[in-house]
Amino acid sequence: MNRLKSITTSLSFRIISGIILLLLTFNVIISLLGYYQFTVSLTRQYNDSAFHTAETAATLIDGDKIEEYLEQGGNSDEYQRSLERMNILCQKQNLTLIYVISVDTWDYLHFRSVFNTVNENSGYTPWEVGYERETTNEEYRQIYQDIYENGLSRGTIVRTSDLKGREPHITSLIPIRDSKGAVSAILCVERPMTELSAGRRNYLYSVSTSMLLLTFLACTGATLYLKKQFVVPISKITEEAKRFADENTKMSHKEFHEISRIHELRVLASSVEKMETDTLLYIENLTSITAEKERIEAELALGTKIQANMLPCLFPAFPDRNEFDIYATMTPAKEVGGDFYDFFLIDQDHLGIVMADVAGKGVPAALFMMMSQILVKNFAMLGGSPSTVLQCVNNSICKKNDDNMFITLWFGILSISTGRIEAANAGHEYPAIRRANGRFELFKDKHGLALGCMDNMKYVDYEFIVNKGDTLFLYTDGVPEATDANKKMLKTEGMLEALNQEADANPKKILENVKKAVDTFVGDAPQFDDLTMLAIKMQ
Repeated sequence: MNRLKSITTSLSFRIISGIILLLLTFNVIISLLGYYQFTVSLTRQYNDSAFHTAETAATLIDGDKIEEYLEQGGNSDEYQRSLERMNILCQKQNLTLIYVISVDTWDYLHFRSVFNTVNENSGYTPWEVGYERETTNEEYRQIYQDIYENGLSRGTIVRTSDLKGREPHITSLIPIRDSKGAVSAILCVERPMTELSAGRRNYLYSVSTSMLLLTFLACTGATLYLKKQFVVPISKITEEAKRFADENTKMSHKEFHEISRIHELRVLASSVEKMETDTLLYIENLTSITAEKERIEAELALGTKIQANMLPCLFPAFPDRNEFDIYATMTPAKEVGGDFYDFFLIDQDHLGIVMADVAGKGVPAALFMMMSQILVKNFAMLGGSPSTVLQCVNNSICKKNDDNMFITLWFGILSISTGRIEAANAGHEYPAIRRANGRFELFKDKHGLALGCMDNMKYVDYEFIVNKGDTLFLYTDGVPEATDANKKMLKTEGMLEALNQEADANPKKILENVKKAVDTFVGDAPQFDDLTMLAIKMQ
């Protein structure tokens, strides 16, 4: 079985079988076209011969005496002479029938026999004069009508089916006219198609035999030529490619590219030779690159761990403080991200809260993020309002910002005892606030320019109160701008809908609901931006 499969899938077998199939198809097409044209030509000659016979027979009949022949029952001498001559014509021409009919022109569904002669070998019995019968079928009826009414001079009916035991035949019909030119009867000549069928069979046999012989000779010549010029060189190229795939070593065959005189095969051999050389070089380079990649991945993993440790990640964050519950998450789009959050106690009654988004992703954004986080926390611990902290951080960033990076940042200071929040916004997203027993809504605060865009910028503080049961939600643009495979964004409305699924839940549950809503919306689309959220609820 394996041997048979190997043979049938080989290049030689496919080429030879393809040639044979192509030539056989060509043979069939040529035979069918020739058979069709031969049949059309022979049928035309057959029909023309029948018409000539019919025209000859028509000269034996006086068209003015059709009714007289019927009335006399064919007993006149003139009628008998005409009948005898028609009979001689029928026998000598080897026709099946020659007959003359007078058709009922009321509906052309009946006719009467005037003359009727049959071939001695046909097995038919001639109709008597005046014999009346129905028209054979609609085709006959239509020709009768066209002869009588529309001036049809020649009608032909070919019958090869529904013969009721009779042989296939052609019937030629012409009008018999009286001295005034009117049609008085129709003369019909029926000729068997045995000679036509025999001629077609002989033709088909001759053509098929010749084409098969030519096919065999062409296949033999083409096979020998193709095997030498194509199959053998391609087999050698295939063997070399297989050897290289198994061994991954240089070829020992010298001047492999001269394996054939055919340009395309020489190019193929040269390509295989070059592929082997390039592949060996690629493997060598890949080994070096892989080692370097593994080193970079290890460093990125370490960077991810360092970045994660820079952010508060132990919850509950303040186990001994029951005035509030806080929870935050950061999911980077790459190994390291540019978003960050932070919260820290400035003193026992003041909690600093930060939510920021560095423009960009990857290692540069992560380094910029860590620097910004340290600056915000250091300046906040020195005291001062949120706007003062943002001004100091902005000026520090602008001093050494050759890459023109910038960061949007929201910074607020919560007075834990009163619920008063003093905040400043450097181009960041609006926070969302839920009042006790209410729903999350955007708090459209005052925006300043992002940090790092321009030095000596002034920022404005604003205040609001979060009472017991109120929840503040901060986030980066990765949440509302989460995008599915159809480039459709979740938007702020989708985020608020997720927040309000369980609006009174604890901060951790709220963030889990939003993350689940984002994942469901995005589906299989890749995450293109960092996803950072923070929620704090007053107890």
